[in-house]
Amino acid sequence: GELPLGVPQNLIPFITQTAAGVREKLMVFGDDYPTKDGTPIRDYIHVVDLAKAHVLAVERLLLNQSENSLEYYNLGTGDGYSVLDVINTFERVTQTKINYEITSRRDGDVPVLFAATNLAEVSLGWEAKKTLDDMINSSWKWESYFRESK
Repeated sequence: GELPLGVPQNLIPFITQTAAGVREKLMVFGDDYPTKDGTPIRDYIHVVDLAKAHVLAVERLLLNQSENSLEYYNLGTGDGYSVLDVINTFERVTQTKINYEITSRRDGDVPVLFAATNLAEVSLGWEAKKTLDDMINSSWKWESYFRESK
């Protein structure tokens, strides 16, 4: 297998790469947001849940069940986790410490962002089933497997 190249686009690969020693340190951008621990809250989804939603959407299209020529759905858990929630969950699930540093906010980051999934639930009969623990466990197994096989 080939590892993805470039910079990850979400937090969990940054965490797994830091734990694997690919990155020296994880930067946490801001701890002064109006959230429970001061770090931004985002919606994370397991790739298996994401894939299942895509299969249901394609089936809906192929069965001519679409109500419009173009349909789109917000996919996520409909819940959010803070950056520190994800780091702490990773450390608990994997028993691996993450080297991280809290730094200043990035311009444009909002305090809370998560998906409104009700249309996908109603139209596709879909909802995310996997937990944050599941996401962390799968991501860490994937990262570990590909790092060890190199």
